[in-house]
Amino acid sequence: MKTGIDTYGAERQERVGFFTDTSICIGCKACEVACKEWNLVPEDGLNWTGESYDNTSALSANTWRHVAFVEQQSDGGPPRWLMESDVCKHCTHAACLDVCPTGALFRTEFGTVVVQEDICNGCGYCVPACPFGVLDKRHLPATTDPPALGLLGTKEDGRVWKCTLCYDRLKGGHEPACAKACPTKSIQFGPLDELRERADARLRKLQDDEVEGAQLYGRDPDDGVGGFGAFFLLLDEPEVYGFPPDPVVPTKHLGSMWRNMAVAAGAIVAGVAAAMAGR
Repeated sequence: MKTGIDTYGAERQERVGFFTDTSICIGCKACEVACKEWNLVPEDGLNWTGESYDNTSALSANTWRHVAFVEQQSDGGPPRWLMESDVCKHCTHAACLDVCPTGALFRTEFGTVVVQEDICNGCGYCVPACPFGVLDKRHLPATTDPPALGLLGTKEDGRVWKCTLCYDRLKGGHEPACAKACPTKSIQFGPLDELRERADARLRKLQDDEVEGAQLYGRDPDDGVGGFGAFFLLLDEPEVYGFPPDPVVPTKHLGSMWRNMAVAAGAIVAGVAAAMAGR
């Protein structure tokens, strides 16, 4: 599937993304903090959720990086902690791009997917279109304090926000803030093809070491979304981390659906015309 970066011509850059190796994530949340600080994401997660050490629960308009804590109990043995830093997948075939009516969502020259907040009208079509539940409307009141947030008036913001893979940093030749801050290099940034090779080698190493459950999620470019721009090495099934096991872009069959509807509409028109002629 095409990523859409071909349209940039001479300005096209090599496609980049994230490879998140959960086997070395320590749950420090440095990525969450760095993301908020650089992108001026509003504070959240200040309430006790009761979900282990997970204070943000899921990705949202105010949480662009979410560190999940999964505690697994075993009979007679110590518990196992699975930690994973989740983020927008920057899909090769992104449904959010397909359904956005204003062009607020666009594919960058790096192959990433970004929301233009000055164009987003808050329609929310992209929210249910995402098979990962990444996109979300911001329900905080809009404010001019701090002015850097670019929010005007006193009404609710209502626009959609998500990870931009630090598009502004990429244009300046820098890696995203979360990858820069990760102390264990669990979050790795770079050219997508290079990351896939690196992930394959890491998976072979874990399998040789007989690490139970090790698998790659989102690495396959032939999957239901054409491969992730941000993929993961997991230590258990995707469902354990809250991921859909076999994600499929909901607009995959949109073209054939419209064609079938056109054929059906044509048949109805022809039938009506024939009936009128018979009368």
